[in-house]
Amino acid sequence: MEGSGRAEGAGDSPDTARDPRRPGRPPLTERRKEATRLEIAHEAVRLFAARGLTATSWDDIARAVGVSTRTLSRYFARKEECVRPLLTVAVERFVTTLRAWPADRPLHEITGPLWPPADSDPEMGTLRELLRLTRAEPGLRSVWLDLHYEAERVMVPLLAERTGLPAGSPEAQALALVVNGSLRLAVELWVDQPGADSYADVVHALLRRTVTPALEDGGRGPA
Repeated sequence: MEGSGRAEGAGDSPDTARDPRRPGRPPLTERRKEATRLEIAHEAVRLFAARGLTATSWDDIARAVGVSTRTLSRYFARKEECVRPLLTVAVERFVTTLRAWPADRPLHEITGPLWPPADSDPEMGTLRELLRLTRAEPGLRSVWLDLHYEAERVMVPLLAERTGLPAGSPEAQALALVVNGSLRLAVELWVDQPGADSYADVVHALLRRTVTPALEDGGRGPA
């Protein structure tokens, strides 16, 4: 079974899912649901790295996590999507921080509070392994690119407000393309630098060289 197409939000909610081995189990909280999604993502990456995407079945992932395939399908519609929680962490942190970032501070400095050095964050090792897999597995690469396409659309109004550009203007869209593309390129460059700079260092340096000039051209805040 490769997924039922009934991912979370498209069918029964995991809030009401109960483990048949544990009668009376209370509904999952949002925090516990997110923890489960991350656990699934970690196990999926481990299996994909060991066996390859094609050789890893929906049943394999469910068995590794210790849930039924029905429960797994409530979180994800297909096996490629199981890695999405790991890929969204950095983008979600960036967007959340961007919303509150002071207009008088250079945007490349935003990376400081976002990411710790790679060797102090266990998530980063798994993320590095996953991004290596996206190069060899088109299905995983599609998830990675789709995520950044969605993120770019979110960034457009935020960057327009920050720079004073008209919302939805080609200039605001181009700026979002630069920021989003720089984030994606930075993490892909970081994958090839084990033991060198941290992810934060690589992102910081690239944003400083690409985004700061773009912001200086567009303005640092509403006039």
